[in-house]
Order: sequence, then C-alpha cells, then structure tokens
Amino acid sequence: MSLDPVKVMKGQDPMALSSPLASNGDSKASWEESEGFCDGLGPKKPKSGPVRRARKVEGGIFFPKPENAVTIAVSSRVLFRTEKEQKVFEEKGVEEYIKYQMEHENEPFAPGPAFPFVKALETVNARLRELYPDSEELFDIVLVTYNHAHVGVRLINTINHHNLFIERFCMTGGSSPIGYLKAWHTNLYLSADAEKVQEALAQGIAAATMFMPEKQIEVSETQLRVAFDGDAVLFSDESERIFKAHGLDKFFEHERENENTLLDHGPLKGFLEALGKLQKKFYAKGHRLDCPIRTYLVTARSAASSGIRALKTLRAWGLEIDEALFLAGAPKGPMLEKIRPHIYFDDQMFHVEGAVEMGTIAAHVPYGIAQKYPHKKGTNFAK
Repeated sequence: MSLDPVKVMKGQDPMALSSPLASNGDSKASWEESEGFCDGLGPKKPKSGPVRRARKVEGGIFFPKPENAVTIAVSSRVLFRTEKEQKVFEEKGVEEYIKYQMEHENEPFAPGPAFPFVKALETVNARLRELYPDSEELFDIVLVTYNHAHVGVRLINTINHHNLFIERFCMTGGSSPIGYLKAWHTNLYLSADAEKVQEALAQGIAAATMFMPEKQIEVSETQLRVAFDGDAVLFSDESERIFKAHGLDKFFEHERENENTLLDHGPLKGFLEALGKLQKKFYAKGHRLDCPIRTYLVTARSAASSGIRALKTLRAWGLEIDEALFLAGAPKGPMLEKIRPHIYFDDQMFHVEGAVEMGTIAAHVPYGIAQKYPHKKGTNFAK
C-alpha cells in the first residue's frame, strides 16, 4: 500500500507558487498586530455578509491568548477534502483555480481526516468551560492555508456549515506558513505537505503529515483519544539508532544497561505534556474516571526486554499515559482499530500504512533514523 498525504493532491499547494513576492512567512508583527492574510477573525465585521459567529461565554466574547492556549494549527487540506479544487489548479492554473473557488464559495467542503480530531477538541473545550469558565487554558485552532484571501469566504462558509469554532486564520497567499507557527505559539501542526512538516519539525514545532483512510472507523464523540508511538515520536531515536546499526540483540542489551538512564525527548513530547496539563484540570475537579482526554502509547517494544526504560522516562517527565501497549513487534493496526483514536502518530510509514488500512486516521512524523531505512518485514521490534 502506498499513501499520498491528503494531499490527495499531488505536488504543490494551489497557491504555493502563485506569487513572485512570496516570502518564507516570517513576520516581526505580533499576533495581535497581524492583519491581512493572518487574522483573528472573531469580532471583526466583514464589509458584506453576516457577522462571523464568535465563541461566547458568560460575560461576553472569549478568545484565549495564544500563549495561554494549546494551539493546534491545521492545514485546510487536512481539515477538508479539496481534491476537485486541486484538479482545477493542476489542469487550468492559479487564476482559474481562484475563479472556481469564488464561483463555488457557497458550497461547503466535505470533512477531511483532521475533522473528527478538531470536533473532539471542541468537545473537550466545552467541558473545560463548564468547569473553568474564566480559564484560557483551552484548545485553540488555527486554520493554516497557502490560499489567497479570496478563497477565505468559502472556508468561512464551510466552517459555519459544519458548526466549527475556528476564529483564527492564516492565509499566506503562496508563502510558507512555517514562520507564523511560532508566532501562534503552536503546540501541534497538521498538514498534507510533508516538506512543510519537516520544516516545522526542524524549527522545534511538533508536526505530522496526515492521511485519509479509504474506510474510516467511527470515533468517540465524547472523548478525545490520541495515540503515540514511542521512539522518534515521544522519545528521541537513540534506541532506534542502536537497533538499525547493530540489530535486535544489541538493542535489548543497550536498553537493559540503560534502563535507569532517561531517554531524550522526541518531537511530540511537548504535545503530550500539553494534553496532560489539560487532563490534570479535569482530575482536579474529580473527573479522572470520565476525563474527556485519553492518551495511549502503542509501541513495538517488548515490555520485559525494553519497556521499563520507556515507562521510567515518562514517569520522570511527570507524564501520565492512560494506556500503554507493548506489542513486541506485533502489527499495530488491529490494536488501533480497538482503540479508535482520533489521531495516531508514528515515525514509520509502515505502521502508518497499517493503521490506515484498518481505518485509523494516522499521521506520519518524519523524524529520526527510520527515515533513512525502509522497513524490513519482521524486524520492527525496537519501536
């Protein structure tokens, strides 16, 4: 099985090469000062059309500051399905693409692979507001797109159609959005563009490339479920390097000798920390057993031979994983089918493909030594 990132579209995003003046997206302006393509849409009134629905709580409109929120930046191509529009771009060019989008701006896009994840974030937010009405520690979603601002009307109409609460947009008109991610204090970036995901990871931002399964299993509407691989996702690729260079026996020996030495952090450790921080807010109000966030470690490590180091590392970091599955090389797909996560992160495409085949929405983290070595069947115990 070979996957195209939901990028169901091939090559560049429609606006990626449209402007000779496109920059790398860096901006010295703060998020509050940003205007034009990157905008907090909430209380502003457009020149025509209805006023944008705002997130409301008792006492007025509520917009958390990015530095206080858990910010999830989501590409429009993973939040919605845009294959037809991409075909217009590829066959007829940028101008016809923009014209097509404007002519169809009242036709909402269908949900993409990140859609259930975003809906689950909103469910958690609703519970948080019930318990902490004045808190800004919420999930905040930023829609990130290469598109020109003219396409924004269709995106806003789609968001309203699906009853999503996304007030912050970053429309770069062909420029790279990566420079804006730190300005948004981004905790996680989800995209269909593998190159931009790698660029974000290089900047120290948790990021992953999302894929749409051909079949899709139903996921919980009341609990956000996030599953992580271990090495090169939550942890560094140190142990994976030993395995790739010296084989399984040396890997087990290395783990036994270093079981009291903490693993270094991987690219998504910070996102797990952010989830844990919100979980503890529910625990503090007596909602441990019915917490609307649940996390999973799904690793091909074996428990007795190499699992203790991973667990000791998580404990030393002060992070709680609700469920840990040590599969000792068994396929991950069937386990993920039972978990039914809203998103599963893995650094190896072999496992991403296996998850997608079983209907799980999976995301590839292109990080670590595994990117240089193709998977060989029957040899994947270190992960």
